[in-house]
Amino acid sequence: MVIDLKIGRFTHADAGQMSLYLTYAKEHLTEPGENDPAGIILCSDKDDAVVHYSMGHMPAKVFASRYLTNLPDPETLRREILETKHTLETRAAQRGLPHA
Repeated sequence: MVIDLKIGRFTHADAGQMSLYLTYAKEHLTEPGENDPAGIILCSDKDDAVVHYSMGHMPAKVFASRYLTNLPDPETLRREILETKHTLETRAAQRGLPHA
């Protein structure tokens, strides 16, 4: 799953950027036997027609939605970030890739 958080309104360029992210994730982060990654674009505003025509024929599953302004508590976010970082570092090590 690739999640892109946008501060502003969704644009067609956001769909292209997500396509780039999903291609990278498919080639470098997906384990054998896993489904292709899906993408979620969270934005502060969107026009349904722009979303439809920007992503209507993308082969990957991409969703655009408005986000809420209330986030989980800081400790929940910290734990989630650490778990995700650990997972990505483990996958990179298994593939012999450098990690941040």
